[in-house]
Amino acid sequence: MTPATGPQAVSIRRTTFLSLSILVALWLAIYVASMFTPPLLDDVDTIHAEAAREMLLRHDWVTLYTDGLRYLEKAPLMYWSLAASYEVFGISDWSTRLPLMLGVLALVLATYGLGRYAFGERGGFYSALALVTSIGPYVFTRFLIPDVLVGLWLVISYYFFLRSLEEETPSRFVCWGFAAACALNVLTKGLIGLVFPIGTIGLYLLLTRNLRHLLKLRVLSSTLVFFALAAPWHALAAIRNPAQGEARGFLWFYFINEHVRRFLGTRQPPGFDTVPLVLFWAFLLLWLVPWAVFLPQALRDVPLRAERSPSPLRSKANLLFFLWAIVILLFFSFSTRQEYYTIPALPGVALLAGGWLARESGAEASEGDRRAGRASALVLMVVGILAAVIGLALFFRTHQPPPGVDLADLLKKNPQDYDLSLGHVLDFTTDALGIFRGPLLGASLSLLLGTTLNWWMRRRGRLALGNAALSLMMVGLLTCVHVSFSRFSPILSSHDLAVAIQKEYRPGDVIVIDGQYHEASTLNFYTHVPGTRDPVPVRILHAPSGNLWYGAKFPDAPHVFETPQSFALLWSGPARVFLWTDQDDPKELAGMPHFLLARSGGKAIFTNRER
Repeated sequence: MTPATGPQAVSIRRTTFLSLSILVALWLAIYVASMFTPPLLDDVDTIHAEAAREMLLRHDWVTLYTDGLRYLEKAPLMYWSLAASYEVFGISDWSTRLPLMLGVLALVLATYGLGRYAFGERGGFYSALALVTSIGPYVFTRFLIPDVLVGLWLVISYYFFLRSLEEETPSRFVCWGFAAACALNVLTKGLIGLVFPIGTIGLYLLLTRNLRHLLKLRVLSSTLVFFALAAPWHALAAIRNPAQGEARGFLWFYFINEHVRRFLGTRQPPGFDTVPLVLFWAFLLLWLVPWAVFLPQALRDVPLRAERSPSPLRSKANLLFFLWAIVILLFFSFSTRQEYYTIPALPGVALLAGGWLARESGAEASEGDRRAGRASALVLMVVGILAAVIGLALFFRTHQPPPGVDLADLLKKNPQDYDLSLGHVLDFTTDALGIFRGPLLGASLSLLLGTTLNWWMRRRGRLALGNAALSLMMVGLLTCVHVSFSRFSPILSSHDLAVAIQKEYRPGDVIVIDGQYHEASTLNFYTHVPGTRDPVPVRILHAPSGNLWYGAKFPDAPHVFETPQSFALLWSGPARVFLWTDQDDPKELAGMPHFLLARSGGKAIFTNRER
């Protein structure tokens, strides 16, 4: 292809600049604006943040620790980025979220690049637009999980693979770039970073009867590049964490327990629930709201079998993007699964939707294409109006609760569902919704106006304005989600209780969690020895379990776990003890003097003596 020159090149640069400016502006409005609140949450949010903080304070970039115990179940790349952020910007809520927000930006720009390569400028723009304004990536970057980063490396991997299909002899840059992206994915979330691209590409080449293409990918040198990047950390972690005492070595725990046995549902210790299979598949569409409504016609562009050479790049890309999503869905269909496990598949379906949106608005679009777009817009408007009516009905039915009411007192409790990421959604009552009347009204109006304007603009042939209406609708909707999330955060975070402890804490005091560590891990992150950055290790009134189970088996593990007997001695001893509990009248304190220090979000801090 001859590079564009003169006025054509200037026009292309202006279009590219405009596309990137809009995408970055949406990222700023949706992701950066929500980076500073609320406080970090209990469970994976502060467990992962604390592991990164201890990495920085220990100057140990190989072995992760949390609460002073080895934490070897996760790949290190996200923690390296967090620790680097802490080193540059200090330890704070926003510096904790910054690396993941930058990862979202990189994912959006990479999706734009891949879409532009496969579908042209407009296809790249609409693909990235669908991703940056969809609900799934936003919801699952509210806490620290690396799944959007997995999606980023997959986008880059598949870009290099598509490039290889278009080159008679794939270059070293393309082959080694693919190997490097897979290595970074393995360092982000383990072996699935290799399983997903190999499974997808292998299935693609099998369906296209082009397995000989593997011989062109410089397998030997690419494998060396992969191991040069991925192997050193694994080797060092194995050397520094051999089998000791009751603890099997790193290689068994990381590869067997955390990969094979997690997949089979026999991981030790258990603690992850499994989303029903039908819901798991449906979540892929839900996370791409509102753009998922255009997927049915986009799927018609997926060839059942692509031919080797005559097949245009668009057809190759559509088949690859479809298989990208299918392989991930099928993989987790035979494994334990959480709601967010479909997030790495979202760029693939966003690219499918974006490619079709580009075709719909292009000069080559048929009347059937335009009619299909109007039909999808009509379906979306009907759903939007129904959702708005329900939201407005709840708005007028609910009332703002009196000042000072704890949200926890208005919720139901369904602890059997809390192993699911979104399990707390089932706790809502009509009374509790009164606290969320403002966001409920805003979300309802956003849905009503956005979906109606989209349908109206598509009827008039103003497709770009229709897509703009949906994008602005999602900015409004996600802003309401963020406000609601901030108001709900005391239920999910013990930050306020940690602040109350920090005001009272003196060296030698002891913090105890009445339950599992992940239920109040915020205490560990937000408390520190006065005058230092050193964390205050918390103790756990529970048998070794969850995230700390494996680390507690090492002979050099600090004393973390308390029994009821040892806790009773500690409570009656000379040290001041702070007890976190989610019980109004904890049985552990029966018959012993205790004083309430603070209460928030259905949780409380008791002490054994007043200061």
